[in-house]
Amino acid sequence: QVFPSQDPLDRADFNAVEYINALFPTEQSLANIDEVVNKIRLKIRRLDDNIRTVVRGQTNVGQDGRQALEEAQKAIQQLFGKIKDIKDKAEKSEQMVKEITRDIKQLDHAKRHLTTSITTLNHLHMLAGGVDSLEAMTRRRQYGEVANLLQGVVNVLEHFNKYMGIPQIRQLSERVKAAQNELGQQILADFEEAFPSQGTKRTAGPSNVLRDACLVANVLDPRIKQEIIKKFIKQHLSEYLVLFQENQDVAWLDKIDRRYAWVKRQLVDYEEKYGRMFPGEWCMTERIAVDFCHVTRAELSKIMRTRAKEIEVKLLLFAIQRTTNFEGLLAKRFSGCTLADGTGKKPEVPPPSTNPFLEDETGAETDEIVMEKSDTDKPKKPKVPDNPFHGIVSKCFEPHLYVYIESQDKNLGELIDRFVADFKAQGAPKPNVDEGGAVLPSCADLFVYYKKCMVQCSQLSTGEPMIALTTIFQKYLREYAWKILSGNLPKTTSSSGGLTITSLLKEKEGSEVAKFTLEELCLICSILSTAEYCLATTQQLEEKLKEKVDASLMERINLTGEMDTFSIVISNSIQLLVQDLDAACDPALTAMSKMQWQNVEHVGDQSPYVTSVILHIKQNVPIIRDNLASTRKYFTQFCIKFANSFIPKFINHLFKCKPISMVGAEQLLLDTHSLKMVLLDLPSIGSQVVRKAPASYTKIVVKGMTRAEMILKVVMAPHEPPVVFVDNYIKLLADCSTDTFQKILDMKGLKRSEQSSMLDLFRLRLPSPPPGGDGTGSLSLSAPTPEQESSRIRKLEKLIKKRL
Repeated sequence: QVFPSQDPLDRADFNAVEYINALFPTEQSLANIDEVVNKIRLKIRRLDDNIRTVVRGQTNVGQDGRQALEEAQKAIQQLFGKIKDIKDKAEKSEQMVKEITRDIKQLDHAKRHLTTSITTLNHLHMLAGGVDSLEAMTRRRQYGEVANLLQGVVNVLEHFNKYMGIPQIRQLSERVKAAQNELGQQILADFEEAFPSQGTKRTAGPSNVLRDACLVANVLDPRIKQEIIKKFIKQHLSEYLVLFQENQDVAWLDKIDRRYAWVKRQLVDYEEKYGRMFPGEWCMTERIAVDFCHVTRAELSKIMRTRAKEIEVKLLLFAIQRTTNFEGLLAKRFSGCTLADGTGKKPEVPPPSTNPFLEDETGAETDEIVMEKSDTDKPKKPKVPDNPFHGIVSKCFEPHLYVYIESQDKNLGELIDRFVADFKAQGAPKPNVDEGGAVLPSCADLFVYYKKCMVQCSQLSTGEPMIALTTIFQKYLREYAWKILSGNLPKTTSSSGGLTITSLLKEKEGSEVAKFTLEELCLICSILSTAEYCLATTQQLEEKLKEKVDASLMERINLTGEMDTFSIVISNSIQLLVQDLDAACDPALTAMSKMQWQNVEHVGDQSPYVTSVILHIKQNVPIIRDNLASTRKYFTQFCIKFANSFIPKFINHLFKCKPISMVGAEQLLLDTHSLKMVLLDLPSIGSQVVRKAPASYTKIVVKGMTRAEMILKVVMAPHEPPVVFVDNYIKLLADCSTDTFQKILDMKGLKRSEQSSMLDLFRLRLPSPPPGGDGTGSLSLSAPTPEQESSRIRKLEKLIKKRL
């Protein structure tokens, strides 16, 4: 690549022809060709000169480079020599400084060692003097001075730990240990003399010598302090063990208050007499109380094992209440700091539980309300850490809580029997539209009692007794479901009363067909509402039991079986209501099937049997709806079950209407449409507030009653020509069953010979099922759409109106 240039000769795309044409654009310009040639030759000579100069310059560059390199090497050698001279001079200077400061360094070491020596000698002097003084004061029992001196001697002795190899230092250390041992034995002997353990009378009070001795014990081996505390507390509680021996009358649970009264007096007596003798950090008052609790728990456990048969529920609960009250008092008075000490027995960790007995008894009794989330959330487990003394005595009652569980079993059994007796005495609840279908009061009483038992038991224990109580709860939930709810459901009767067809067709006598009275209907609805309440509350009960019990036992609490039992009661109640209304409509349907439909001459208003069915529906459904107002979803279930029961039965009775004339089929179609309208309006029939029926219910009614209408339409269709009739049947009913087709032919009144040829044709015209299909679902493709069916029904209604 050349340097940038404006000369055309330097261009990369240089073209000689174009360049020449540019120099000589015309013939006239050729006249000065010689001049142009001379210029180009001059330019060539200049270029040659430049090239020659550059080439000559390049031959001298290599020689200049070698000369520059040699000069650089010489400069480096000179620099290296200078650096070496500087390094030699620095080493000489360092050596000279060391020689100058050698004497100063020796003086500095001597000064440091001299200071350490003086300090160590001072410590040694203090140690030797302190040991002599300590031995002298120990002999004179001057514990006040010894306490301060001993701590100082021990601190000084720590400085000589690295000099223990020196015999004199080791000897002083052994003298200090000997003095400490002598002090410990001497102090223990002084306490034994002041507080003899052989039951002799106590001294009048503490002395200053013993108070100072306690200060010395703080500095000595911790075992000395523990021995003093142990002996003092044992001597202090010796009277308690004598007064409340197992064979004494006051030792039994009914006089448990006296135990706690005794210790309260002892603590007050201790504060007055010995409160200043022991250092405050020893927490002697709390230690006495804690040891009293351990002794009491052991004594109560022993006496309850011996006299287990004498323990009654009231006595046990009384003892637990008084004990937990005492534990609450300890929590208010003491911090519980000694519970973590190694002295005495280490108390068991209390299980997570509530402590109800710290509250007033009246407050616990008034808390008897129905178990709801807002109420049952009140007694919560996090209260436990506030009382470090919880269970320190009351833990001994837990093995005997089976007495409480058995008592609750008995009480609940009596409560269920009382519910049964009350129900028999008072009879079924009186029908009341405003309050009908209310939950039975016995249900609320049962769960109030359950809540009281659960809270009380959780305060006593959250372990196995709670599981045992849950089993009792399950037992009586089942008993309540069967004895109170299922046991009081009205029984159905099978007798029809010998009604004649003429009586069935009388509209006003239709009301006599209903099997259940108004009171019985209200009772069924009330039992259904009660079962629904029990189902919801049992679920809450399970949640609360899991909250109360220990986390390791939660999996053992499961009330699913009891909830299923209440679901069965609900299902049975709904089935009874459905059967009752269904049975009330049976005579009317029977009357429909026995009418002479081939003799009907004109289409009139709805038939008497339709009026009878509507009358029964209007009688029963409003009562059921009003009584199930609080459980709307179960009323919807009742409507759905009734529709699923009534519509197939209506279609079966429709098949029994044979033979049918054209006019008779039109009358039946009108009746079917009337029943369809009534069924669609069933959920809100007779109500001032019109609600839209649930979509699930409407779908069932429309599907079932449309099938009935399609059957009648097929019957109305002429059977000639047979092919058209069969195709019309397949199109409208989408039913490939020969039995159904046979019933249609019977309704039309065809002879057996005609029916035989029709059946053969029907089997031939049936569309073949797709590969792998079952042959029944394929016909659904040809079924008419709901829009087509509704338009046909409207046309039929117009036709009937014209005839009317």
